Amino acid sequence: MGLLLETPRARWRRRLGRISGRTTPSPLAGRTVVVTGASSGIGEATARLAAQRGATVALVARRGDHLERLRSEIVTAGGSAAAYPCDVTDAGAVDALVATLLAEHGVVDYLVNNAGRSIRRSLHLSHDRLHDFERTMAVNYFGPVRLTMGLLPAMRAQRFGHVVNVVSWGVQMKAPKFAAYLASKSALDTWSRIAGRETYADNVTFTNMRFGLVRTAMVVPTDSYEDRRAFTPEQAGARVVRALEERPVTVDLLAGRVGELLNIAAPRLSDALMARYDRMSPDSRAARGEPPA
Repeated sequence: MGLLLETPRARWRRRLGRISGRTTPSPLAGRTVVVTGASSGIGEATARLAAQRGATVALVARRGDHLERLRSEIVTAGGSAAAYPCDVTDAGAVDALVATLLAEHGVVDYLVNNAGRSIRRSLHLSHDRLHDFERTMAVNYFGPVRLTMGLLPAMRAQRFGHVVNVVSWGVQMKAPKFAAYLASKSALDTWSRIAGRETYADNVTFTNMRFGLVRTAMVVPTDSYEDRRAFTPEQAGARVVRALEERPVTVDLLAGRVGELLNIAAPRLSDALMARYDRMSPDSRAARGEPPA
């Protein structure tokens, strides 16, 4: 489809249009957008909004029945969507998914790597749980890297593509109890920055979405999150869609930037503050292997 990078002038026209109430065509219109983890939460919200902007949305997740429900609702609302059940930890299934997507759509213009797994557990409860680290790497790193690598050649050949990775502000904060989760998300964050530099000349770009807490099913086992402020899936999905349209390098929170700066400027002070936070935030019942209260 050629070189269609949105110009700064077009981006500002679209932003001014939002402010004034006038609508301008979205860069997603007529494009193919793949969303993993689309059966619920951020992925579902992102898929709905992308379809509303005129994209053909390829829905990817393990739960085929949930995907079919979402696909049907999007089509009924006048959008375009197709469902592709797939477990991103299954290498053969991911390779087959890539082949199917390219055969049916020719090329994928946008990819949202949203499928993920979170584990909040102290290291002293993890000495015999190496599988926690293996599972998070499989879902949060190896799966999205394999899928992205499969789709990149066609993006580079058409000289257009954008990849959004849903990561976490924790890659900047280095929060205790999230060693397994944040190691995997940090790996994807770093890989994407390097990949983006190698593909930049081909007009293929990457965004790392460093979200804070989002109220999805993934955080339910962590009972200490019940009273904390959080994004709704719809708010998070809107931010993902904006990142698809505007293609920034990162989307950060102020707290994440402050934490990152403190880690660099005063690492031992940062360690002391995080150690205190660690002691004040006990492991959840789920992390301790106890039944819900």
